[in-house]
Amino acid sequence: MENLDLTVLRSLLQWRSQGQRALLATVVRTWGSSPRPVGSVMALCETGAVVGSVSGGCIEDDLIHRYSRANTSAGAAPSAGISHEIPSGPPKRVTYGVSADEAHRFGLPCGGTLELLLEFSPEVAPLQALVQALSNGQLMERQTEIATGRVVLVAAAKPQTLNDDGTWLCNCFGPEYRMLLIGAGQLTEYLATMAMFCGFSVTVCDPREAYRVAWQVAGATLDAGMPDDVVKAFLVDRRTCVIALTHDPKLDDLALLEALGSEAFYVGAIGSRRNNEARRARMIEHFEQTEDSLSAMRGPIGIYIGSKTPSEIAVSVMAEVLAVKNAVPLPRDMRVGPAKEQQLPGGGSAAACFTGSHSA
Repeated sequence: MENLDLTVLRSLLQWRSQGQRALLATVVRTWGSSPRPVGSVMALCETGAVVGSVSGGCIEDDLIHRYSRANTSAGAAPSAGISHEIPSGPPKRVTYGVSADEAHRFGLPCGGTLELLLEFSPEVAPLQALVQALSNGQLMERQTEIATGRVVLVAAAKPQTLNDDGTWLCNCFGPEYRMLLIGAGQLTEYLATMAMFCGFSVTVCDPREAYRVAWQVAGATLDAGMPDDVVKAFLVDRRTCVIALTHDPKLDDLALLEALGSEAFYVGAIGSRRNNEARRARMIEHFEQTEDSLSAMRGPIGIYIGSKTPSEIAVSVMAEVLAVKNAVPLPRDMRVGPAKEQQLPGGGSAAACFTGSHSA
């Protein structure tokens, strides 16, 4: 499953290339609680097809009702004052949830209000250029002149929050987040599946033929190269995470060292507290690392949920990856190591009941 924004833009491009009217809705402002953050986008085709989301569903339903031919295709009479057709012309601002009644009607949280900018039938050429740039891994800023709907595309050096100054709406779109997993074992299958569901592009690296032959997750790229070479060739950037899952120092350690020298937003390795301490000691002794140079390496990875099975551990790891991606600080007692220390009498250790368990 690709990045949701890219999916929305691809669908919008397809509809417009086929000559269909469509609109692009962007969340530009919120007050109070909001189901979707500022910058979220959805596309609506004149047929009633929708991709993306700006709310929990009720606002999408209202937009379909107002702007889609689907409401009249079955012979239903148009509502008074509503044409049920996507208009042409400059972008339009709409606000939902101003009153308590509207908030209730549209399913917004208590006190929630959001403002959308609707762009009607965006031009094909800028959409095509944007989708191509994102497909090539380029971070892009889409600038919309609100008075005219004219679009300017600018390559961005780093992600930016949405900016609406009343004249221009500037929304940053990035390429897919990527996850590079070292090792093609059972835990990797669960984690790869969850990551793709969350919009990550997943590559799994394992030079061991026995593991590659058993791999069963469609949609993930399987690479037979040595992990450290794969990390080098991967062009790791700030939208990439690298996770070692083999428990084999010959495969994990060098790959982790390569990743630590990159801009990866998350670098970590599975294993108990004892295993992670041994890994750090090896790297300091044999690879001239220091505690400071290893400070970005996470381990034991995941948040503490008492996980023991591969599927539960994958949930734990994915939750931590998403928290780091979304810049959400995790309390110390949610991390596996500190939580385990509190769970065991005197801070002692317990035997792992699954290879890859978070137990020490």
